[in-house]
Amino acid sequence: MAVYTDVGDDALAAFLAEYDIGDLVAFRGIAEGVENSNFSLRTTTGDFILTLYEKRVERRDLPWFLGLMRHLAAAGVTCPLPLAGRDGEALRSLCGRPAAITSFLPGVWPRRVRVEHCRPLGETLARLHVAGLGYAPRRENALGPDAWLPLLALSRDRAGDVQDGLGPELDAALAAILPAWPAATGPDALPVGQIHADLFPDNVFFLGRELSGVIDFYFACTDLLAYDIGVCLNAWCFEPGWEFNVTKARALLAGYASVRPLLDAERAALPVLAQGAALRFLLTRLFDWLHQPPGALVTPKDPLDTLRRLRFHLAAKDAHAYGL
Repeated sequence: MAVYTDVGDDALAAFLAEYDIGDLVAFRGIAEGVENSNFSLRTTTGDFILTLYEKRVERRDLPWFLGLMRHLAAAGVTCPLPLAGRDGEALRSLCGRPAAITSFLPGVWPRRVRVEHCRPLGETLARLHVAGLGYAPRRENALGPDAWLPLLALSRDRAGDVQDGLGPELDAALAAILPAWPAATGPDALPVGQIHADLFPDNVFFLGRELSGVIDFYFACTDLLAYDIGVCLNAWCFEPGWEFNVTKARALLAGYASVRPLLDAERAALPVLAQGAALRFLLTRLFDWLHQPPGALVTPKDPLDTLRRLRFHLAAKDAHAYGL
């Protein structure tokens, strides 16, 4: 979450008049994340989140995202529920941006991931995948393997400003990962469905040890289900010094398998899926680091943090590296 677009009092009042959610009590920007402008909104009827969609989120994709969230919420996955205005529409415009209000989820995201967070995370990810199989519309992964070379091309000339030799190292990683990427169609295809694709700790809320909700579905797409596990291995299973914690990985994978057992082919593909997940986030973080817009109330994430994770996965010989 972040704030790129300022919302004035008059514009906000006119926007809220289109809803039946009471009178405004409090309103403030949320300065975490890197993608959209997000605001905490309190009215006389409760707490909500207002999002203005920016940067990589295409307006034409928003009905798909909002529909997926409604579908998952109806299936029992605890996620924000888009609110419709008086005209029945959830997607609107504010300050020249597409905008929507969603329900507020209680809880806090874990600033320090512990082992006990990882099993419920795996269980919830699998429930999301199973529930998503009932959502028929498809959305291709705009940040999947076909996007990685073009993404690197946008930053290759300045990658050395972040770390000497970074550009050639990323070229070598791409040369290793892309030929080994699992098929999504055909007789050897891995299972495909709706995935979150960005399930980092700041998108998962806990109340004590209980997982209370999953947020930020604006990278969700139709892709390999096990790729989502690769994202989570990167996001949840490394220590602050970048050591991989196999106990966390084992808990995450056990939680997932308790709801949706992995196929042998998915297990075998975990190293390359984790490599690809690390590379995808490294490339987008590298671009954001080098192209931060002036005046944005946002803290870009360090691409070198993900580079260290990528190196671990490239060295992993098989799924035993992840506790299987």
